[in-house]
Amino acid sequence: MASTESPHSPVGAGAAGGSNVDKRRVRMVFTTRKGGESQAPYDSFNLANHVGDDSLAVAHNRERLERVLGLQKIQWMEQLHTNTVTVVTAPSESPVEATDALVTTLPGLALGVLVADCVPVLLADTSAGVCAAVHAGRIGARNGIVPRTVKAMVELGAQPNKIQALLGPAASGKNYEVPDAMAMDVERHLPGSRTKTANGTAGLDIRAGLVRQLMALGVTAIEADPRCTIDDEEFFSYRREGTTGRQAGVIWLTGQ
Repeated sequence: MASTESPHSPVGAGAAGGSNVDKRRVRMVFTTRKGGESQAPYDSFNLANHVGDDSLAVAHNRERLERVLGLQKIQWMEQLHTNTVTVVTAPSESPVEATDALVTTLPGLALGVLVADCVPVLLADTSAGVCAAVHAGRIGARNGIVPRTVKAMVELGAQPNKIQALLGPAASGKNYEVPDAMAMDVERHLPGSRTKTANGTAGLDIRAGLVRQLMALGVTAIEADPRCTIDDEEFFSYRREGTTGRQAGVIWLTGQ
């Protein structure tokens, strides 16, 4: 399917590789921008309702994603660049309000995160039966959305050394230019994220900072997709396009 990586591919599954993961019990998928019904500038597999796209096209795209993945429901969230984490105990037809991370222990309930340069982070401890989807943009990452999510997972029985982390396509340090003061501020809160762009200016590599942060939390089974959404036109990019769609990261426990 053009619009998603296969759940069994190295990128789509994420869980492939790594001795801590029972591949039968979790699936992790990232979509691309291809294969949907949305028209330019949202062409074509836009999954976001808040960017100005036709709502019917978005609904059809979401339905297609659920059908191809064999899911009854993907739980979305409002995503306001907060550091708020919400534990989902029952599915809702509406997005979970004012949150940037979802955690669940419910098998079969898929959690979705929408991005267009921010880092989608998928986390799972299959032995404990806990998974999470995290929207880690600059502000949320700076303010601790990932450690707060890991903490919520631990409170539900997860162990950091058994958590598998998969970070998806996102803005790379070579292209993510920011003012130097901003880069320094983020670095103080998320060490390892400050860098230089390809032009030699101040930049941020949020993905690199998150990898370092996860390791400090005791999460070592980490895979990170290196693709840059700003460079790669297979993906939506707010930095490249301004008005554009959103791709998704999706995770769910299979219950097997």
